[in-house]
Amino acid sequence: MVKFLKSNKAVIVLQGRYAGKKAVIVRTFDEGTRERPYGHCLVAGIKKYPSKVIKKDSAKKTAKKSRVKAFVKLVNYQHLMPTRYTLDVDLKDAVTPDVLHAKDKKITALKETKKRFEERFKTGKNRWFFTKLRF
Repeated sequence: MVKFLKSNKAVIVLQGRYAGKKAVIVRTFDEGTRERPYGHCLVAGIKKYPSKVIKKDSAKKTAKKSRVKAFVKLVNYQHLMPTRYTLDVDLKDAVTPDVLHAKDKKITALKETKKRFEERFKTGKNRWFFTKLRF
């Protein structure tokens, strides 16, 4: 079988708390691990999408509307829907599997992910990734 779930691939989470949210694959575990003996991957996604910015908004309001909330999670392949999009955001150094075990490490990883997603949003690239799914 061809491996199409690779790093930097944009996916949609189908099950759980973040169902319907867009995420990007950071690292894949095709063979599984001891704790999770099935194919899964580490994803970083958008918990809260940026709001629509209009012309008459002040700079302060524009900055507030451009904020992004992120999440980091290990997800089973069965609970992901791959998309045709890729996102060239380098999260490998910020988000690692051991980050999920300690609360303080997870918080710093989330802040770094949020910062990188916001930078990406402000450049105007990958517009589809930063829009809410309409369904």
